[in-house]
Amino acid sequence: MHFYELHEGDDDIYSDVILAREEAMEPEDFFELVQAIRRRIQDGFEEDTLIEAIAVELERDHGFIFVSDDRIDAAVNVSGEEEENFLIAADDELDANGLASADYRAVFVEYEDEGGGSRPN
Repeated sequence: MHFYELHEGDDDIYSDVILAREEAMEPEDFFELVQAIRRRIQDGFEEDTLIEAIAVELERDHGFIFVSDDRIDAAVNVSGEEEENFLIAADDELDANGLASADYRAVFVEYEDEGGGSRPN
């Protein structure tokens, strides 16, 4: 099995999808295939993100398996802290990273440090 990844995002927030395929594909050929699909669908697709739309096309027409959240049979939260280890129930709503929904969300901020540069927090 061979694995491929698509990334989308800017410097602040990234999203990615994983694809699998029985037969290997040269990285340059994979890139060209992804670019061709992107050019064709970028102005209109039904999925939440461009990379998900490309992954659907790769699965439907090119022998890839799109490892999407709806294919995950089990998810486990793992931590060095015992009380933070748990099985995420199958009926829990999972976010884009496969994590159970929570009453909080991470927020990325930039602030000016004393040297005048900005750093992510």
